[in-house]
Amino acid sequence: MTNPVFLALDVPQIDAAKALAQSVGPHVGGLKLGLEFFCAHGPQGVHQIAELGLPIFLDLKLHDIPNTVASAMQSINVLKPAIVTVHASGGRAMMEDAKAAAGEQCRVVAVTMLTSLDQNDLINTGIGGTPHDHVMRLAELAEKSGLDGIVCSGQEISAVHKQWKHGFHVVPGLRLASHATGDQKRTVTPREARDNGASVLVVGRPISRAEDPAAAAREIEATL
Repeated sequence: MTNPVFLALDVPQIDAAKALAQSVGPHVGGLKLGLEFFCAHGPQGVHQIAELGLPIFLDLKLHDIPNTVASAMQSINVLKPAIVTVHASGGRAMMEDAKAAAGEQCRVVAVTMLTSLDQNDLINTGIGGTPHDHVMRLAELAEKSGLDGIVCSGQEISAVHKQWKHGFHVVPGLRLASHATGDQKRTVTPREARDNGASVLVVGRPISRAEDPAAAAREIEATL
């Protein structure tokens, strides 16, 4: 992948989303459409963004019983996404069925631990160990389930890459050193994530909420 940066295009209005994608298109490698976008615009919205010609990362974080997730995956195959997410905590059978139901050209990656969570959140949800322990357990499970890779924070990507060297790993929640972290608790810079083995770098607000999104995208591209 020439440019590993995917813009998180979580914009409520479809015209604004298309304009933003067009303005930064030359400086990113693909577009990530998440739950907010999909709920607002549905499959038709995905088709409209796909017309711009960039790979689509459909970040739906599917998590349900295996049959339901497999059926959902079959339903979105018509959208021809390059990447789709499921939750690793859905278990091995769910991940195996998700991968079996995905399109041939679609990479299925498992979300391990959201970058908005930290140690206290694990404790409050009854999960033992550190965030690092939790991510590594789920990464191992995703690999055994036949998935293509995982989603993790930049703080775990180095260890994940060493454990699963040929996996396709996605790092979200990235911030430049000069930017505020917002609601993200476990962040690194795009360059740090890339150097430590990330295949895809998901960048949202540092680009989408910048005064000049194209300039912000160029700034990030220049650091890689």
